[in-house]
Amino acid sequence: MTYLISSFSGIAPAFTQGLLLSLGLIVAIGAQNAFVLRQGLRREYVASIVLFCAMADALLIAAGVFGMAQALGERPMITKALSLAGAAFLATYGWQALRRAQQSHQLRPAESGAQGKLAAVILQAAGFTLLNPHVYLDTVLLLGSIGAQQAPALRPWFVTGACCASLLWFSMLGFGARWLAPWFARPKAWQILDGLIGVTMWLLAILLLRHTFFV
Repeated sequence: MTYLISSFSGIAPAFTQGLLLSLGLIVAIGAQNAFVLRQGLRREYVASIVLFCAMADALLIAAGVFGMAQALGERPMITKALSLAGAAFLATYGWQALRRAQQSHQLRPAESGAQGKLAAVILQAAGFTLLNPHVYLDTVLLLGSIGAQQAPALRPWFVTGACCASLLWFSMLGFGARWLAPWFARPKAWQILDGLIGVTMWLLAILLLRHTFFV
């Protein structure tokens, strides 16, 4: 029983960290999110698009976490350097989100146009996902370097949390587009969301530094 409690106490923080960090990175106004929301508004291949985007994120996150873990090995100086870089990125990203929270912006994907073929739509999704350099920075480098610092037994749970965040967000955008679109059309909604993202990123930066240098 003590072992089970101890295991869960490690699993829950790893899962939650992956979930929150991934949510903070993908929940933003961008071409990919606008595309998924647009497909949801059009009710066009929504399930296929959601699954493609979530699976692409999952593969990149897993490659980042386990690839970075193998690359880091027993190199504590590299681990600390990556932690500092990751914390700096999180703090900067949080600052940018808090700045956006003070501005007025909104997301209005187009609803018009004829329905395209599934292959063409998937290719569009691939372009928005894989041709965006920020995707690799977020998934492979940032999530990978942070997840690689988890204990080996906890890395799959970090990856699971991050992948759940991706699937949850894209599902909300795609399947909930009809209900979310009016909300996302309000500048105030994005200001609140960006404010929450900013605070979350700063908190994760502090926790990352604490885990690396004070534990």
